[in-house]
Amino acid sequence: MVTPGTIREQLEQREHLLLSPYATFSDQSKGRLRAEEPCPVRTCFQRDRDRILHSKAFRRLKHKTQVFLSPDGDHYRTRLTHTLEVAQIARTVARALGLNEDLTEAIALGHDLGHTPFGHAGERALTEITGKPFRHNEHSLRIADVLEKRGKGLNLTAEVRDGILCHTGETEAGTPEGRLVRYSDRIAYINHDIDDAIRGGVLSEWDIPAEYRSVLGTSTSKRINFLVCDLIESSRPEGERFLVTLSPEGDRAMMGLRSFLFENVYTNPVAKGEERKAEDLLKQLYCYYEKNVDKLPSVYLERLEQDELSVVLCDFIAGMSDRFAVELFKDLFTPKSWQVL
Repeated sequence: MVTPGTIREQLEQREHLLLSPYATFSDQSKGRLRAEEPCPVRTCFQRDRDRILHSKAFRRLKHKTQVFLSPDGDHYRTRLTHTLEVAQIARTVARALGLNEDLTEAIALGHDLGHTPFGHAGERALTEITGKPFRHNEHSLRIADVLEKRGKGLNLTAEVRDGILCHTGETEAGTPEGRLVRYSDRIAYINHDIDDAIRGGVLSEWDIPAEYRSVLGTSTSKRINFLVCDLIESSRPEGERFLVTLSPEGDRAMMGLRSFLFENVYTNPVAKGEERKAEDLLKQLYCYYEKNVDKLPSVYLERLEQDELSVVLCDFIAGMSDRFAVELFKDLFTPKSWQVL
């Protein structure tokens, strides 16, 4: 019988036997913000995955907009289903390339924790009202480091934190697993946003330019399969570094499809017609609590000891789900029925 104290060590040894030499090994992690005793049965990256999965921020993703604001239907993506699709794609590629699946999955599950309600409309609202860029990747890391567990944070490893922060933006992740999640995120949202747009009547399959269909295929599953296989076949060692990349043909087609979506879906009035209302709603909530600081929940009042009011208000607003924001707005600004006694 294997004693619990050796299970993690056996898993760590197994990584060295099975994974690529370019993979990130859990027993070589750069560590956590605060030192902890290692888990007897889980590697550090498995532990991070579990912490993210059990976090409140992760559960809130089920009621946050992906692309379509409050869609009338059960089959449109939410921020949670998007996250799960990214994790599935990333794990498939990581397994094929011999990279660390546990690290890959932890980064994928945590990459969008910091998204605002109402998708990128929420980011725009907070950016406009504060005059400072609100970036969801930076806020995802803030949630993991500071806001979860009432200020204690999740205390994740350096590799997971780096992957979350660098899944978008100009800075590339320091691990091949983090760079893989960046590609997987893009593959997932481009394809499921097309699927949702077709379901919503915003476009049809044959509206997609033939130059992209001829390369990627004529259905969501074919496009994802092509890009996943292309990513596996094109990624390779390059000196001391492992290059995670698509082929030139695959990358041109994917980025062309992304540009097509920005022109025809992400700015389409059918998909985006209510976004200005959502932005105004969040701005009004921000202004209300800016003038009535004492009405903030106690956990955010406590944050004022460490952070400026504008930062705390962004924490509060960004943490809301779509429906919580709407219900709070109704409660604060909509007249209620009353009775004469």
